[in-house]
Amino acid sequence: MNALEIKGISKSFGQKKVLDDISFQVPENCVFGFIGANGAGKTTTMKMILGLLKPDNGTGSIIACGEKVAFGSSKTNRLIGYLPDVPEFYGYMRPKEYLSLCAEIAGLDKKSIKGRINELLELVGLSDANKKIGGYSRGMKQRLGVAQALISEPKLLICDEPTSALDPIGRKEILDILRQIKGKATVVFSTHILADVERICDRVAVLNKGKIALESAIGELKVDRKSKSISLEFDKEVDADEVARVLASKGMAPAKCEIAERSIESLFLEAVK
Repeated sequence: MNALEIKGISKSFGQKKVLDDISFQVPENCVFGFIGANGAGKTTTMKMILGLLKPDNGTGSIIACGEKVAFGSSKTNRLIGYLPDVPEFYGYMRPKEYLSLCAEIAGLDKKSIKGRINELLELVGLSDANKKIGGYSRGMKQRLGVAQALISEPKLLICDEPTSALDPIGRKEILDILRQIKGKATVVFSTHILADVERICDRVAVLNKGKIALESAIGELKVDRKSKSISLEFDKEVDADEVARVLASKGMAPAKCEIAERSIESLFLEAVK
């Protein structure tokens, strides 16, 4: 079964068409990457899934957790958790106070609230953090946002650019949490960071110029688009030159030999392993 089905949805703001007849499906219990450049329409799509924006008249449908999404009064939202790109909190509260408030608003049984809050804080690595939320780092706020989105045990978790403003460690922490959620809920997260998608996603859709340019399982994508070439990367120019010389002496001159430009992110993650 599919946790989410989008069929023929379009959305315009004035004369600008943001989404043009898009369709895709998200299977249950997978991690789904929704990829697109900034401004591609990812957030617009997510707000329509939540019933916060209305699709253009006469276009398609959105089915979430087996129920049709209706603008403004969607019953499906009781089954959906949502993490916006910049979650907002009451800075004077502590995490347990804030999650307790969210649980009461969500209508959780009072007897189960304490246990659920402790479980979620453990999941997101904040079980020992008891200072006021106003003093939290961006990464800690994102993790608390995940806990808040999961408070009612949703079947579908939607995360809008959850790693975009985080440092490498913060990104890794969020991705690890999303990976742990898989199997308990379906996760849809939007991003423009391809490395994040490759790290945890089972399936992906690419949004480009208002249309779905590609939708595929990650495994199928790698097989269908695999290269017949071999790419070698080197840390030192002298190593690249030596390999090029050896290959040339055997009549196998490489098309290209380059030094790899190692990212700050990869060096930083290696240093803290």
